[in-house]
Order: sequence, then C-alpha cells, then structure tokens
Amino acid sequence: MKRFLLPLCALLLPAATLTAQEITLRVIETSDIHGNYLSHDYLTESEARGGLARVAAYVKEQREFFGDDRVLLFDCGDILQGQPSAYFYNYEDTVSTHLAADALNYLRYDAATVGNHDIETGHAVYDRWVRQCQHPVVCANVLDTRTGKPYWPPYAILKRGNLRIAVIGMLTPTVPKWLPEELWAHLQFADIASTARAVLEEVKEKEQPDVIIGLMHTGAGSAEDKGTSVEHAALQVAHNVPGFDLILYGHDHRAAMHNITTTNGRKVSVINPGANGEKVAVADMTINKGRNRYFVTGVNCSLIDIARLKPEKDFTERFAPQHDAVTDWCDRAVCLLDTTISSRDAFFGPSAYVDLIHRMQLDITGADISFAAPLSFDARLTFGTLRVRDMFQLYRYENRLYTLRLTGREIRGYLEASYDGWVNTMHSASDPMLYLRDNPGSYKEGWQRLVTPSYNFDSAAGLRYTVDLRKSRGQRVSIEGLADGRTFDDDATYTVAVNSYRANGGGDLLTEGAGIPTAQLQSRIVKTTERDLRHDMAERLAASTAPVHPTPLTTWRFVPEDWAKAARAREEGILFK
Repeated sequence: MKRFLLPLCALLLPAATLTAQEITLRVIETSDIHGNYLSHDYLTESEARGGLARVAAYVKEQREFFGDDRVLLFDCGDILQGQPSAYFYNYEDTVSTHLAADALNYLRYDAATVGNHDIETGHAVYDRWVRQCQHPVVCANVLDTRTGKPYWPPYAILKRGNLRIAVIGMLTPTVPKWLPEELWAHLQFADIASTARAVLEEVKEKEQPDVIIGLMHTGAGSAEDKGTSVEHAALQVAHNVPGFDLILYGHDHRAAMHNITTTNGRKVSVINPGANGEKVAVADMTINKGRNRYFVTGVNCSLIDIARLKPEKDFTERFAPQHDAVTDWCDRAVCLLDTTISSRDAFFGPSAYVDLIHRMQLDITGADISFAAPLSFDARLTFGTLRVRDMFQLYRYENRLYTLRLTGREIRGYLEASYDGWVNTMHSASDPMLYLRDNPGSYKEGWQRLVTPSYNFDSAAGLRYTVDLRKSRGQRVSIEGLADGRTFDDDATYTVAVNSYRANGGGDLLTEGAGIPTAQLQSRIVKTTERDLRHDMAERLAASTAPVHPTPLTTWRFVPEDWAKAARAREEGILFK
C-alpha cells in the first residue's frame, strides 16, 4: 500500500477497526473534468496533469484499503466540454458509448450532477450521456416546463448496509444568461437555495436518510448572500439551509475547503476539488449508531493532489482504442498557416490571433461589424500545418455564431463597457494600463490577476476607432467610421456578429453596456449558425487553396500609442511569467 496517498486520518482508520456502532465512509469528489478523461492533453500531444486515468489510480487504492462499500465516488459536472476527447464523442462519434459515460461507469461512480458546460452541448448530447451513465445523475433545480417536475431525478438514495445516504443535485441557475434557449429547450432553472430547502424537507420526510450530501455545480460565493438565482451559491446554501452533512461543489475551478456554521449553529463542511482532475476532494465521514438510526458525528476533509500519480494501467489499456480514435481525428490537417500567432498580443491592442476570428465571423455572417475576444488566455499557434487540435486553441468553446441588429449608440456603449473592464484610466505613461487586481503575490496564475476575465475583452472589426487610455468609461472610445469608409451614425442600425454566449447576455456587454434589456435580446437576433463557430471556421479555413496569413487589423488602436507600448513592456511579464 502506497501510504503516502492517504491522509493521516485514513491511516488511523483501517477497515478492520470499523464496527456496526461506528462507520467511516470515504467520500471522493471530482468536478470540472472538462474532457480530461484519459489524462492526455490532445492540444499539446502530451500527458495532462490530473485526469480520470490518474483519479482511477487513487480510487483503486482507496477501495482496496477501505473496502468497496466504504468508498463513495461523485462527479460534480462540466464533464462534456473542454478537451477534443469530449467534442469527438459529442458530435463526431455519436454511435459509440460516450467516453464520459464509459469512463465514469468503469470507475463505478455512485452519482453525478450536470454543469453549465454540459448543457452547452445541447439536448442530444447530454440526454444521451445521462442515458448511458449507469449511476444516478441528479439535479433538483432544473425543471421540465412541460410537466413542472424536475427534468432529472432531484436526488438519489444510496445504501451501504443499513445506512441510507441521500445525494441531492443542483446546477447554477444562470445558464440562460450564457446559452441560447435551443440548447436548454423546455427547461427552467430555479434558485438553488430555495430549491435546496424544499427538497431537503421532502427527502427527510419521505426517505428518512442517515446522511445527506449536496452535489452542487455552483461556485463558493458568500455565506452571507441573501440573493436568489445567484451563480455561486454553495456557501449560501451551507449557511442558510441547515440539514446537509456535507456539500460537494464545483464550477469556479478553485480547489477549496470551508467549514460553515449554519443558521441553527451546526457546522457543515463544503469542499471543491478544482478542475481537470488535478485534485480530488475527500471527506471522511464518521457515523455513529444511535438508538433508532445513525448520525454523522464528524467530517474530516482534505484535498489530494492527483497530478503526481501515474495513470492507472488497467484504465489506460481499457480506453486505448478511444484514445487512438481521438488522436487520429485531432491529427487531421485543416490548412497551412504561414505565420505564428499568439493570444498574448490581444491584451495590448489588435492581434492577428483575435483578428483571424474577426475575419471568419464577418466572412461567415456578412455582418457590418464583429465583436470578439481572446477566449484562450495564453495560446500560441505555430506556422505550418494547422490541425483539428489547433482549432481548440484558436477557439476554446462550442459557441455558435449569431448576427444581431444593434444601433450605433448601442455599439458605442458595448465597446465602452468592454474597455472599462479591460483597462484603467492612465494619468502618465508609468501608470498601469490593464485593469489588474491588487496584491499580485496573492495570485499564482497570470489570469487570476485580471479583474475581468479576458474572454470579455471584446474588440471590434469593421469599425475605425481609438481607445484613449487617459479617459474614463463613456469617453474612451472614439469611432471615426466604418472600415469600408461609410459614416458611423449613432442612430443607424447595423448587423453585428457575436458568439452565442455574448448574444444571450454573457459578460453583460449587451445588457449593461449597450443597455438592451435581457428580455429584448432574442428580438435582436437576425440569424444563427447551425454548428459551433469552431466547426464553421475549420470548414472555411480548409477551403482555402493558399496558406492562411493572419495579420493584425489596423482599424483600431490604443492611444497614446507610446503609453500603450510602455505598459506592455511592464505588464506582459506580470500576466505571462
């Protein structure tokens, strides 16, 4: 036994000491795997940190040590999007068992819930995945509008001997803000805290469980939050909804452990393993037998580093054919790229990387204007053959492409909001340009320094404009005209190409920036693409008979230009160490 893999509490509780009076369960959680099933990065053709193949090694040892009936294994969503291995089984091979279901079944997961990026794949994909999973997929706050009842089972009851363990699932309710309705047709997303309170009472009355576990795809948020339909609600539920013995959560990709005091004075542990299977969250639950039932008397939590383990051999061999199929698909050539492009340039002005996306969006839609951002924080495409795997670096998500009608005034407001989250107001060339968090030592990764995620750094193509770093919001953007020479008019209406995340209000650039009420966004849509933008861009690039030569657009710039240049020399090193 590789004892270094076990927390100290596990070493003190070998299976042989367990009695009917006191039972220890080891609860293991994964979350936000994002296609990292086989611990292989198909974008770089190298071993990936974490992944289910490494999780398999850890789970195998825990079951050998504790016994199968003392280990519970859960996943907290966002498993169907990310690596090409997910996309391949979402849309390319739709006949085989989905690799995400196959891997979870092989590892004998006890239950799972769904994440917002799972919904992003569309009904055909996530409905198929749920059907193929051999464990319950639970989610209480996603309702079927046709029946008024939960679309998936709200909870599951697991039995371990005489123990009855209730597992209640939840999903962040802000999905409609990010995704087009066709992906979540006839679904309604209810508030997590109020739903949890109602389902908890139902479970207690109907099932009389000994242990109640929450499995929630929602970020941590704040225990003091009193709002409804908030995106990050794990701590809100822990504090305001007494009755959970343990809450497992995900979504925000931040591995964390919390010990929250509930409104009735009890303590509840709340844990998140982070993303990509680099860690697992572990809770050792001590359960003692009372006169008529069992009671949870202690919960000991830890985060176990999985990235340092070797992929489990049997797991890797079992899924070798699937690995080969994904690799062959990723190797397919798309086009020739005659220059190297990087998303790093996009933080400091026009970039060939983002402007390739702009050109594709304008070409596909025929729109007057395109809005786009660097969806990958730090991606680099090297000159030479551009392959399918490289398209995932160029365009990270499965967004569709929308064409909207916006007025000139709304376009101006949109851009002002984008640059307000992107840059500061500078008073001298030595002032910071990028809008960064304070206390740089507190943020280990460069992307964490950004106050606004870089996927909200939208620039525009089809316009000639400047962004004055000396001015504040509402005054930064000066639009000189359209790129084709036409006059720009605040009162005129233009067609604008944006991705589906943005078109549905994601990032608030259309709602708070352009000032369009959320309820009116659908009425602005002229057309949408049938497939995701990455697929459409790959088809356009593949049709090119000559090498593709991306160049930065020259239709917008930061001013003063020497200030922007000096800021880049300082701040590029802060982001990209």
